[in-house]
Parts: sequence; C-alpha cells; structure tokens
Amino acid sequence: MTKRHKTESNAMWGGRFNAAPSDVMTQINASIDIDQRLWKQDIEASKAHCQMLVKQSIIAETEGKAILEGLEQVASEIENGSFVFKTEFEDIHMNIESRLKEIIGDVAGKLHTARSRNDQVATDFKLWTREACGVLIEKIVGFQAVLETLSQEHENSIMPGFTHLQVAQPVTLGMHLDAYWQMLSRDKTRIQDCTKRLNDSPLGACALSGTGFPTDQDYTAKQLGFDQPMSNNMDAVSARDFAMEFLFCCAQCGLNLSRLAEEVILWSTPQFGFVTLSDEWSTGSSIMPQKKNPDAAELVRAKTGRLNGNLIQLMTVMKALPLAYNKDMQEDKAAVFESFDIACLCLDAMSGMMGSANFHLARMRDAAEDGYATATEMADWLVRNLNMPFRDAHHITGKIVKLAEGQSCRLDQLDLVDMQAIAPQITDDIYNSLTLEKAVQSRR
Repeated sequence: MTKRHKTESNAMWGGRFNAAPSDVMTQINASIDIDQRLWKQDIEASKAHCQMLVKQSIIAETEGKAILEGLEQVASEIENGSFVFKTEFEDIHMNIESRLKEIIGDVAGKLHTARSRNDQVATDFKLWTREACGVLIEKIVGFQAVLETLSQEHENSIMPGFTHLQVAQPVTLGMHLDAYWQMLSRDKTRIQDCTKRLNDSPLGACALSGTGFPTDQDYTAKQLGFDQPMSNNMDAVSARDFAMEFLFCCAQCGLNLSRLAEEVILWSTPQFGFVTLSDEWSTGSSIMPQKKNPDAAELVRAKTGRLNGNLIQLMTVMKALPLAYNKDMQEDKAAVFESFDIACLCLDAMSGMMGSANFHLARMRDAAEDGYATATEMADWLVRNLNMPFRDAHHITGKIVKLAEGQSCRLDQLDLVDMQAIAPQITDDIYNSLTLEKAVQSRR
C-alpha cells in the first residue's frame, strides 16, 4: 500500500485537498533537485514583483520592506549553504516562499499576490537562460581567440584540403582553422539572436489570463532587464520556444566542435601524423604502454549526442501540449541546464586542447605533395594558356595524373615529353603552376 505523508495537504496549495500526496506522487511531482539552480533568478524576480506591488499600493510599504529583507536572508542562507531544500515543497519557488514565511511570518504570503508559479517559473527560466547565453558567448569568443592566433601563425603553413576525406587541393592550416572560426561566429550570432527573442517578460501573466489587480508589467519588465512584457498572457506562461532555441544553439555549436574534434582525432593518428596533442589533453592505456589517446577530442565528439538528444527531448515534450501551462513543461529545465554545462565544458576543452597542440607542418606539406593536389591547377593552366574547354582540360589532366600514378611520382616530376604525348601543346611553363605555393597563392 502506498504511504502518505502525515500532513493532511500541502500548505501552499492544499486547501482543495483532504489528503496529502502519496510518496510516489511527491517524488514524481518534485523538481527541487533540478530547479534549485534558479534560486538567484527566483529571488531577483520576487524582489521586482514585491517592489511593483508596493509601488501600485497593492501591499503596504512596511510589508514590502519585510518581504525584501526576508528574501535577502534567504539568499544569504542559500549562498552560505545553510538553506535546506525540501522535496515536500516541490520546487524552488515554494521552498523559498516557505522559508520566507518562517522568517517574516504570514506577510510572506502577500508576495504571491497577482502572481502564479506559471509566470514565476517562466520568468526565472528566461532570466537564467539569458545569463547562460552571455556565458556561452564569452566562451565561444575565447575559443575563437585561440583559433585566430593559430590561423595567423599558420597563414602560410601548407596542408592538403580534403573532400570525401581524399586529398583535393592544397590549402593552409590557417585557412582550415579559420573555417571553424567562421562556424563559431555563426554560433555566436545565433545565441545573440536567441537572447533578443527571449527578452520579453512573462511576469504578470499569472496562471494564464492575467490578474484583476492594478499591476505594472512594464515596471517589472524594466526592473529585470527585459525589453517589454509579453503581449499575450497565455503565450507568456506556455511558451518554451526560447528554451528549444537555446538547446538548438548548444547542439549546433556542439556539432561544429565535434567536426573539429573528429579531424583532430584523425590528424593525431600515425597514418596522418599532422598533430600531437599535449599530455594535458590526452590519456593512456591501462594495457598498452605506447598509447596516447585523444580522449578530450573523443569526448567532445561524443557529448554532441547528448546535446542533440536534449533538443529532441524537449521538442517531444512540447509537440502536443494544449494551451496554456501543463506539468509536462517541468521537464524543460533539466535538458537546458545539462546542455549549457556540456557546451561550456566542450568549449573549454577545445580551447585548451587546440591552444597546446603541436602541428607537424612538414608532414602536412608532404601529404599535400603526395596527393596530386595541384591537378586542378594543371587543368586551369590548360584552360588559361591553351584556350582549352575546361572539360577537355579536366580529361587530359586526369590522364596525366594516371600517368604519374603509374610512375609513382608527383605531377611536377613528370617529364615534359611524357605530358606532351598526351597533349602536345603543353610547354615547360606548366611546371610553374604545379608548386604548392603557386596553387595556394592563386586562390587567395
């Protein structure tokens, strides 16, 4: 038989109920283990709401003063670790309100005038997400600085560019790393856009339809740094697209980091030999003494799956919810908090790993030499100098590459006579287009 709590009902909402929730109901209903992370935002929003209630003469100034002082004490207790979070109070809002009542008495109940937990949690969550966006942007900018330094340092360090993971054309390491700088720049602007879209205040929407009290939503919006109140109360309490957009930003950023991590993993193998990671960002094997594994990069690559999963999880929760608030939406915060933590961790790891990596430039150049990377330059030379249609030049160059393969040599090592046997118009000027430097410079 399911146990029940000794108390008859929850002190915050139990007037309608004769019996307390079962232990299992309490467990499934409680979110305090997750949403206690919102305590700063909850107190910040409660202060703004209290000040508005005083300003609008909805509560007395002395009552407002007591509430604000009590909230300060609660904040102090949480910061110093003496605050006890209790499952029976379900969430961060009721935990704080319960403690506030212990400190200042029944006047604490007046704080919830013209407010519901529905608009309260939406406000807290938006405040937290807005701050998280700022942190992520800072970390992206930090990693971009690492990539920019490397790109400038290796502006002329030649390496093969790949398509289909096959040698395609020569590029520079600087150009390659700058591509990731550009990806991160788009990640940054996506997060900035997310910040703009989420910055309307839900506070004052109450449960779903607003309130009959003469509240001032513009005032609380301004106090909390929002641009304006949300214009529809039902939308205000039920919208979680800002959370899904944030999750998408995290997932997309993680995807970009994962692509670079994958390349670092490949480059660090003996088969590529392009890079050696520092000991600080590598691990060993418990059985194979020679191993130096790129585990930081592998874990960044793997954690992208959790970022993608969190986005899908919340989209699945929200996909069929009728207006307005539903308890399903309590599942929104765990995904967002975890994705934020993972994205921050991955950005820090990539910054440290790439900033201390040792690139083997001679090996990169040799790889570009070995892969017939200048074949496109040869075709372009035939077009420019012999006025040949590109398709014909492509076909002739393909034959010359096949010839070089048969002789196990590079294009610039072929005899002119051998090339002229395929295309008699070719002159020795063609060799000027077959150096890696010429190929890279021609595409600056």
